[in-house]
Amino acid sequence: MIIDCHGHLLPEALLEELADSPSKFPSIQVNRTDGKWQLGFAGGALTRPIMPRLRETEQRFEWMAKEGLEHQVCGGWLDAFGYELPAEEGALWSRLTNHHLARAAREAEKVTALCTVPLQDGQKAAMVLAEAMDEHGFAGAMIGTQPKGLGGNLDDPDLEPFWQAAHDRDAVIMIHPVFDVTDKRVLDFDMVNAVARLNDLTTAVARLLFSGHLVKYDRMKFVVLTGGAALPYCLGRLIRNHENHPEYADPRAGFKNLYFDSLVFEPDVLEFLCQRVGADRVMLGSDWPFPIGDFTPAKVVKNANLSASDRDAILGGTAAELLGL
Repeated sequence: MIIDCHGHLLPEALLEELADSPSKFPSIQVNRTDGKWQLGFAGGALTRPIMPRLRETEQRFEWMAKEGLEHQVCGGWLDAFGYELPAEEGALWSRLTNHHLARAAREAEKVTALCTVPLQDGQKAAMVLAEAMDEHGFAGAMIGTQPKGLGGNLDDPDLEPFWQAAHDRDAVIMIHPVFDVTDKRVLDFDMVNAVARLNDLTTAVARLLFSGHLVKYDRMKFVVLTGGAALPYCLGRLIRNHENHPEYADPRAGFKNLYFDSLVFEPDVLEFLCQRVGADRVMLGSDWPFPIGDFTPAKVVKNANLSASDRDAILGGTAAELLGL
C-alpha cells in the first residue's frame, strides 16, 4: 500500500458547527463570505482563506488516484490549531476538531487522521491526547513548533505531561512548522514558505535534541516533516556545539530516534537523507493541498538511486508499521 504520510484536512462540518455555535468559542472569530472561510484566534489577524481542497475529499481522492496513492495520513491545519486560545477554550476546540477529523476519516476510509492537542497547556494537551488515543483510536498527533501561538518552546517544562503521555502510549507525533512572519526578511519572494518554515522546524527540533527530550521520551515515534528541514545537513554542527558545551544533551542520541518524510523534491537530496538516517526512517510525504507541497510525491522516490526494499519502505512500509495500517 502506497501511503502519503503528510496531508492536511480541516473538515467543512467542523467549520459549520463552529459558525453555528459562536457562544462556545468566544475567542474564535469566523468569517464566512461567498463560500470562503477564514478564522481568527484570540483577537489575532484572520487566517489565510481556507482552500476548498483542505476542507473536502473529492479533489483529494481524484489526485490520490492519479498519483497511485492508496492512503493518506492527515493532520489538521496548523493555522487553525488555536494555540493562542485560553487553555480551557483551546482544549474544547481541540476536542471538537478531533471529533470531526475522526468522523471524516471514518467516512473517507482512505484517510487516517492525527489528532490535535492544546499545546498552550501541558496538562490539558496530555489529557486531550489520552482521550484521542484511548477513546477514539487516534495513533497520535500532529503538533506545531511554537506552543502558545507564535512564541514558546516545545522543551518548556509546562509541556512535560504531554511528552510523558506521548511516551506512555507509544504515540506517533508529527511535528510541522508554523507560518511565522516575525523575521521581516522572509516577507518577500514567499520566503515564509520557502525558507522560514525550515528555519522554524530546525530550531524547534534542535532544542528538543539539546534538551534530551527525544531520548527521555523515546517510546513515542517522532516524525520531522519537510524532510527534517536542515537537521540532517547540520547534524555535524549540532554535534560540535555539544562538544563545546557537554552540559547539553548529545544530539546524536535523539537524532537516531527521529523519522522523516520525503518532502525534499530532489532525488539526490532524498538519497542523502536516506544515507544519513536510513531509508527505513523515511516516509512518503506530500503536504497536500498546499502549493509548496509535492503533488507528484512518489516521483522523487522512484527517481532516486535506492534499492527496491528501500523504495518499498519509503512508499508505505514504514508508515504502515508505524501507524498500524
